[in-house]
Amino acid sequence: MDSRNAYLFEQSQHLIPGGVNSPVRAFKSVGGVPLFFKRGQGAYVWDADNTRYIDYVGSWGPMIAGHCHPAVIAAVQDAAAHGLGFGAPTEAELEMAELLCKLVPCIDMVRMLSSGTEATMTAIRLARGFTGRSRIIKFEGCYHGHSDGLLVKAGSGALTFGQPSSSGVPAEIAALTTVLNYNDVAGLEQTFDEIGKEIAAVIVEPVAGNMNLILPKREFLDALRTLCTKHGAVLILDEVMTGFRVSLQGAAGYYGIRPDLVTLGKVMGGGLPAAALGGRHDIMQYLAPIGPVYQAGTLSGNPVAIAAGLATLKLVQQPGFYERLNTLSRNLAAGLQQAAHEHNIAFSAQSIGGMFGIYFLSTPPTSYTEVMSSSKEAFNRFFHAMLNKGIYMAPSAFEAGFVSYAHTDADIEQTITAAKNIFSTW
Repeated sequence: MDSRNAYLFEQSQHLIPGGVNSPVRAFKSVGGVPLFFKRGQGAYVWDADNTRYIDYVGSWGPMIAGHCHPAVIAAVQDAAAHGLGFGAPTEAELEMAELLCKLVPCIDMVRMLSSGTEATMTAIRLARGFTGRSRIIKFEGCYHGHSDGLLVKAGSGALTFGQPSSSGVPAEIAALTTVLNYNDVAGLEQTFDEIGKEIAAVIVEPVAGNMNLILPKREFLDALRTLCTKHGAVLILDEVMTGFRVSLQGAAGYYGIRPDLVTLGKVMGGGLPAAALGGRHDIMQYLAPIGPVYQAGTLSGNPVAIAAGLATLKLVQQPGFYERLNTLSRNLAAGLQQAAHEHNIAFSAQSIGGMFGIYFLSTPPTSYTEVMSSSKEAFNRFFHAMLNKGIYMAPSAFEAGFVSYAHTDADIEQTITAAKNIFSTW
């Protein structure tokens, strides 16, 4: 039988650049034909050929409660029945703002947006407007959306294709971004010693998830906070991925670090386009219409997206939610690692909250350089072998994976068993 996935991909390439609307979806890194999904339910997705997969991508993180959770679907349907959008304030926006300020201690005020890229782009502009400085610091392999100043040695899809920087970014803009090594305290301290008075902001993924999963060192996080405070720079935690994913208070709460600004997305939209920028009251008041830093968005605070987000955030507040999520992720990582070690395969795995990373390395990486030494060829082979067994993981060696509350112990065991069978003939 001919594959409908292959047919749809062939047709899409005539009308959509590369046949996809986000580069990593194209399977160029792993090879083969991308899957076209038509349905999701709980921990599972079905492709155009009606093949069911255990899903460890979860729409790249938002589906923390699983696909089509009844409470989320009901909230969306109710909101849609009252109007798809108004381009005006709604009571739901206020409810979301109140909830975000309650759940995330570093947020005094919040601005709703439609995407993580909008959130980080606005955070940078706001930091520059607040400090009167122009330079920003980011870290190699960290991805903060596709705005010009942040596509400098970025991770995620750009890293997947071996092009950490994007064409079309003017050199003049790129020159205002200083790129340092993730988890490198000495390099961070040296940079602040040399150009501290020029730095408007440091933006960082508190848990890197776009060059695979890399956990921060405690001293690295502490140095970020100390140096930004000392030199008057704004510390921005990009929690688009980790917000409500690693804990109810995000990575900031998990590690006990208080940023000046934080960006949120993914989980807070419940699967629909929604994001937020929040932080210190004195900084947030620089945003228009009360301040000089302009930001706007026709779909910001869209009532249907906000409804999905509110329903999802209600679910994650249930007792035991994150304990179960942690257990599932931890068991998955440990099981996959044990399966590889039984056959003397250089492989490691780790997890935090509902995120996990797998690496064809003997120990989990702590930096961009280390993760790049992982065998991409081995990952690609593993990816397709798992896909053939009904396990859908991120189609890139440089992306974190996601577990949802809807996954069962049986799903985790089935995934580990599939890996054992693959590694037994490795």
